[in-house]
Amino acid sequence: MTAVMQIRDLHLRFPTGRSLADFVTGRPGREVKALNGVDLDLKRGETLGVVGESGCGKSTLARCIVRLHTPSEGSIEFEGQDIFGKASRDDRSYNRRVQMMFQDPYSSLNPRMTTGQILTEALKVHNMRPEADIPARVAELLDLVRLPQDAQGKLPHEFSGGQRQRIAIARALAVEPEVLIADELVSALDVSVQAQVVNLLLELQQELGLTILFVAHDLRLVRHVSNRVAVIYLGRIVEIGDSETLFSAPSHPYSQALLSAAPSLNPDNRGAVTRLEGELPSPLNMPKGCPFHIRCRHANDVCRKDVPALQPFEGRGEVACHHVKEINAYA
Repeated sequence: MTAVMQIRDLHLRFPTGRSLADFVTGRPGREVKALNGVDLDLKRGETLGVVGESGCGKSTLARCIVRLHTPSEGSIEFEGQDIFGKASRDDRSYNRRVQMMFQDPYSSLNPRMTTGQILTEALKVHNMRPEADIPARVAELLDLVRLPQDAQGKLPHEFSGGQRQRIAIARALAVEPEVLIADELVSALDVSVQAQVVNLLLELQQELGLTILFVAHDLRLVRHVSNRVAVIYLGRIVEIGDSETLFSAPSHPYSQALLSAAPSLNPDNRGAVTRLEGELPSPLNMPKGCPFHIRCRHANDVCRKDVPALQPFEGRGEVACHHVKEINAYA
């Protein structure tokens, strides 16, 4: 599969301002380092899962892709064109071709607009249909996400969480996108409703030929929906590879710890949890060298000095670890 989007050396820093101590000592203001050199290819037609601890940069990466954040360094290219380049900033076609669906379906919908008005607005803003054809397209979109036609006259608060998320999906599909960014799409829903919404999304992907970036905490859900999975730690991708391979045999020590902590539904298949040492570093004070070294029992002086590059490992994907061969030989 060809890459529809290429992300290279992406950094994003948020200045926090100067504290009183900074003024007294003359130190410059500090920065929250949200992304620290992300390299990622999104292949056409695939579902790429993105996992990691809270605060690791998953949602920040998603927001950079839809240009809600402007990166401090690096680039994001969509079909060979830099989306933050001078020519691209005024190009509204990118906003149509790459759509995002948010975690909370209630706050992402206008509470004063009916479902019909929400979908109509999306169609009008991007000139997707002639005025006379809009009602038929709205009805088609509701059928597409399995909602009844009388939903057009209802406000968001009259729906359940799962129904509101279907409306959000319909709004994203209204502009006929090529790429969907799903940021914790079903984490606020009941488990039974999660399955319905995710299965609907997979059906729509097959029907419409969509490419999906799926950000989630639920590792079992990511394994179910994804072709490939990227593991993020402190704003850097530490491992990326085929979903089944990564979940069955993770190579990076952080991936191994993360997956070992996932609960198993089979009581006979509950292995030992790999416990990490130390505390998660603050993004205000990032460690030198490998960002994982202060929690890794395999770390040595090389890890404390040099940042490991993301490199292929034995056909199992790409891993950013100085000692990946020794760790996996030992395992």
